Amino acid sequence: MLKSLSRAVSTAVRISTSTMFSARALQPLTRSTLCSSNSGAIRPFSRSLWMMSHNGAASVYRPKLFSSKGFTPVSCGCGSLHTEGDKAFGNFLSDEIKEEKKIQKSNTLPKMSGGWELQQNGTEAKLIRTISGEKVTVTFNVNNSIPPKFEEEAEQAQGQKSAENEPDIVSSPNFVVEVTKQAAKHSLVFDCHYPEDEAKHILQAIHGEGEEESDIFAIREVSFQPEGDVEWKETAYTLNTDSLDWALYDHLMDFLADRGVDNTFADELIELSTAMEHHEYIKFLEDLSGFVKCN
Repeated sequence: MLKSLSRAVSTAVRISTSTMFSARALQPLTRSTLCSSNSGAIRPFSRSLWMMSHNGAASVYRPKLFSSKGFTPVSCGCGSLHTEGDKAFGNFLSDEIKEEKKIQKSNTLPKMSGGWELQQNGTEAKLIRTISGEKVTVTFNVNNSIPPKFEEEAEQAQGQKSAENEPDIVSSPNFVVEVTKQAAKHSLVFDCHYPEDEAKHILQAIHGEGEEESDIFAIREVSFQPEGDVEWKETAYTLNTDSLDWALYDHLMDFLADRGVDNTFADELIELSTAMEHHEYIKFLEDLSGFVKCN
């Protein structure tokens, strides 16, 4: 695992950003917050035709498509309200769906190596693996798992990047690892996340060529929790790693690696989550189009 020096630098970075992650927003079927992200590059950051045609400057003024004070109803047998604006919105969505499907790599999700079984429920997914009587469950949610691209948008607004050179979209969610032993009353639960790019760059610079590879994910908290419980018990002691002894932290990372949760797993999880998020995004656009058009 990492050397003490690299752990110390990673600690400094984590402490500087710890206030961003300290609040734990519980969600159904998860142990902790499963909806944030930080790194990677998988597919073009198109996300909307409006952004492509306006250099992605989300904060600038956007003129309204229609300046009329009222609306013109469009007849429809469904009995719902339809306007010329709805018609234009529906046409826009049709074009957007076509563009997103063009960049979609596959209609099927990528496979995880290591014998992980995937269970998906909407935006939430569980990866389950049994090894020597132990059950390892990794839970994550693709909602809010794509970080905002403020720097890239600023550069685009200044004309430094073209639509063909857009940044890539990647989904790097928080994930929770639950390790359950047959004879144990409680599961050992790890709240993990992908650190900021700056932290990883610092670690890579410290290691240099020929040094040990740095971890691409980090442990935020560790706790014993009732097996399969949907909520994190606040009465159970929770070990925060911000000020943890690095020897203990290294052993915790080794513990996960021995159970298949290592850098390879973290890389594949990003690919899986990104594909899932894109599938869900296209499905949302299709549902939105049907709602607007009243199909």
